[in-house]
Amino acid sequence: MANDYDIVIIGGDIAGYKAALEATKLQAKVALVQDKLNYNFNDNYSLKELCLSYKYCQEMINLGILKTSENAKIENNFQKLITSKIDSNNCSFSYKQAISYTQNITANLNQINSLTNLATQGVDVILGDGKFQYSKQLSFLVKKRILKSRTYILASGSRPYIPDIQGLQSTGYLTPTNIWHFLETSNIPKNWVIIGGSPASIEIAQTLAYLGCRTSLILNKNNVLSLLEPEIEKLLITVLEADGVEVLNNTNISQVRKIEDKKWVQAGNKAIETDEILVAIGQQPNIDSLNLAAAGVKWYPQRLAINKKLQTTNKQIYACGDIIGGYNLASFANHEAKIAVKNALFLNNLTVNYACVPWVINSQPMVVKVGLTEQQARTRYGKEEILVFKNHFQKLKSAQIKNQITGFCKLITLKNGNILGCSILGAAAEELINIVALAMSENIKIEGLGKLAIVDPSFAEILEHIAQEWQQQKLHQNHSLQEFLKSFFHFRRNWNI
Repeated sequence: MANDYDIVIIGGDIAGYKAALEATKLQAKVALVQDKLNYNFNDNYSLKELCLSYKYCQEMINLGILKTSENAKIENNFQKLITSKIDSNNCSFSYKQAISYTQNITANLNQINSLTNLATQGVDVILGDGKFQYSKQLSFLVKKRILKSRTYILASGSRPYIPDIQGLQSTGYLTPTNIWHFLETSNIPKNWVIIGGSPASIEIAQTLAYLGCRTSLILNKNNVLSLLEPEIEKLLITVLEADGVEVLNNTNISQVRKIEDKKWVQAGNKAIETDEILVAIGQQPNIDSLNLAAAGVKWYPQRLAINKKLQTTNKQIYACGDIIGGYNLASFANHEAKIAVKNALFLNNLTVNYACVPWVINSQPMVVKVGLTEQQARTRYGKEEILVFKNHFQKLKSAQIKNQITGFCKLITLKNGNILGCSILGAAAEELINIVALAMSENIKIEGLGKLAIVDPSFAEILEHIAQEWQQQKLHQNHSLQEFLKSFFHFRRNWNI
């Protein structure tokens, strides 16, 4: 029996959108089934930028550069930002207007990535819930309509994973999915406990601190910080604490209770009183309504069972995005969507490789990483085979000009110059890591970074500094070349033309 489509994508997050876009560009006939628009664009990033702008204005006031009316008042529904040397009478910050601004940005992002946009490019967008069924041929049923395809892609996203903590369900909590709607419709609670471990938990903790909240971030042992270089982990915690976040790392929570109108969290041997609790440990796949058992797809509580080609236990069904497990990282989802689509449509010969895919914690300053850490490189290649380079932002002209001197770049290479990994905490880190990731994917060695003709001043200067350091170290280790150069220049100085 003929198939209706070349590929049917069961969407729900940005991975499904990207997969549909990729497939239709390849001239395939594509159907995207999606029950609602949910691309995880939220108010966090733009709200944090507004808070930073406000903080910058306050710094200008403290320096005497910016003059404001002494009568300006902060609105009652906004709690004073936790920053030093701030006179709350100097300028005003409207929380309502800030929320309105961030909502507009979120709406714009959703419009850019709208289902209408996909429909105009030839994707058959079908709104509604659906499920797999098998009767002689695998198909997908949605609103009494049977969709038949040679291959399918699961990209229905994930929802917050809620740990089994005594008293948590009865006490009540928020998640990264609903916190921004809560803040848009309510006054900001003054005290927060974040049961964290994911990038989102760190990002939200910092934003709440910027909004004047007393925030405790409790991280379990298997948290995202354990994936970072130890120096970056330590510096990031220091930055968070300086912003007003209490960080309890590698701490287990034994119980949660509600006493009168207050919530209490038992973290290790410390009891913390709070107004609200946010749970942001990780994700679990959105698969409840898909009838995967009928399709022969195996799954676990927090991930799908897939191979390196992103193929599930049913060879006709592939998966991409955070439905397959791990943290909700857009860069990984985009990479997986491209691999899954090409494997589903063509020869099924591509394997997913995250070695050159960067990922980010949207803190301030931002943390980014691609490839191996120093310890991972030592384990894989041996201590004597790798070189480690570290350069600090305070040496950069751009960092000094913009007063963004916190942070450093750490780059790991083999002795031959092959780049194994890079970690950055600092300004413009999200742009710098893309350069390194491109170099790694194209097998460009560290000396190639030194050939960049960078704009001056720019934060890319830090990559130039590291490349120069590598050249100096290479020369220092080559004694024969050093002697040759000394002899050559001695001869040159005494040679009369």
